[in-house]
Amino acid sequence: MKRPIVVLLTLLIACTAIGVPIWFAISQSQRHGIETASDKALGYATDVLFRADDTGRQILSGLGRLRAARGEAPCSPASIDLMRRVDLSSSYIQAVGYVAGDILACSSIGGTHALGKVDYLAGPGMRFRGDVGFPFAPDQSFMVVEIDHYAAIIHKDLPIDTANSEPDVSLAVFSLESPVPASQRGHIDPRWITRLGNANEVVFTDGAYVVALVRSAQFRSAALAAVPLRYVRDRSHDVALFLVPLGLVAGILLAWAVFYLAQQQMALPAAVKAALRRGELFLDYQPVVDLRTGQWIGVEALVRWRRSTGELVQPELFIPIAEEHGLIVRLTQVVLELVERDVGDFLAHYPNFHVGINVSPADFHDPGFHDNLKAALRRMRAAPNNLILEVTERGLLDPEVARTTSGSLRTSGFAVAIDDFGTGYSSLSYLESLALDYLKIDRSFIEAIGTGAPISQVVQHIIAMARDLKLCMIAEGVESQAQADFLRVRGVQYAQGWLFGKPMPFAEIRAHVERLHAPGPVAAGAG
Repeated sequence: MKRPIVVLLTLLIACTAIGVPIWFAISQSQRHGIETASDKALGYATDVLFRADDTGRQILSGLGRLRAARGEAPCSPASIDLMRRVDLSSSYIQAVGYVAGDILACSSIGGTHALGKVDYLAGPGMRFRGDVGFPFAPDQSFMVVEIDHYAAIIHKDLPIDTANSEPDVSLAVFSLESPVPASQRGHIDPRWITRLGNANEVVFTDGAYVVALVRSAQFRSAALAAVPLRYVRDRSHDVALFLVPLGLVAGILLAWAVFYLAQQQMALPAAVKAALRRGELFLDYQPVVDLRTGQWIGVEALVRWRRSTGELVQPELFIPIAEEHGLIVRLTQVVLELVERDVGDFLAHYPNFHVGINVSPADFHDPGFHDNLKAALRRMRAAPNNLILEVTERGLLDPEVARTTSGSLRTSGFAVAIDDFGTGYSSLSYLESLALDYLKIDRSFIEAIGTGAPISQVVQHIIAMARDLKLCMIAEGVESQAQADFLRVRGVQYAQGWLFGKPMPFAEIRAHVERLHAPGPVAAGAG
């Protein structure tokens, strides 16, 4: 066969071998993009509905308490004091009050306010006003839900204030009694709402959007999310313009690049797995102090990773990787082994001291988790109350698993703490259903103390919530004496942070505690 023909056939085969996979990849990316957009829209709608339903439950609970206290005059000092307590215990309600006609006669925020006409009846005895202004926030709109003259005031954007949504995603909450959304963001076509019909949820494509609607199982309401299809189309168009010409002239380079990118993407999970196998993880321990006495009463075990090159990898990087790739249960086991190695029989000699370890939702599903904890304690000659198991607010999103596991651990004597509190969306009623011992206030709220920022007021609400739940409190990230004094005066029992001690090897913790507990003459000689 002549050389030109061979070259031509080779070129044809090469173009076909490169072009067909690229065409297939583009078509698959379009299909997968629509599926991803559908899942994303359904996820947003479900999240919005969860917040709306939680808001509704708080409204019914809070107004129920006011209606049950009808013996008092509706605007008496005792009634207003009850309104303030209801307001404080509700994470979604901005204020509560009593309505006479179309006037808010009294409330937890004081003063009287004209509410305007009722928009529609949202249920038996329930009146809804969807766009009400108040002098305390002149540039914002609020919803007012009234039941038997008692009303709850909700920020209009609260149900759709989901931090994970892209700015172009449209969100809405609406009552099945009215086609006008009670709260919305972005473009909402009124015809979309009618597509729900009698279904519990529906996902469809309409013009430039993938739309998802989800019906509430508890209230006559539903949530909507619409994801722009241009995300999918723009991505597919850009991919086609880039891959087709490049693939025809540089197939080998493209294959190498894909292979290289895949290797890079898989490198970190593989490195985490290797780190677990090679023993590259270690623990530092940060002291937890009693704010009343200044004594070290425990530590939090903080996992660290030092690679064979000496490079330190931040936990914020490798812990999410371990969770995403199914390595987190093994990581928790390694942490428990490291605690056992570092602490030894220390807890047997200091039974009032504790070690806090972070656990994940996956640990709750691990059938051997409970037994591993007990076995480690036996080898350390320690008691269950020497361990505090810290789980984040987001880690408690599965209510059934959270209740069962926290209850089982508590029954066995382990202390359970909710970590980084205030960064999620836990309601008071949900936390009441869990078997918890400690509430750890996230450092972001501690940093705001004394700054005058709006977030600086949140810590006082968190403290009040912990008191209602009868939980001990541990403040994280305390760095100044002013912060420590602020917390102590308001009843926070414990704290950790650089004011008291940075994370350190357990040998330094042991030396500090033993020095304080040494007999007088020995301690003096040691000084």
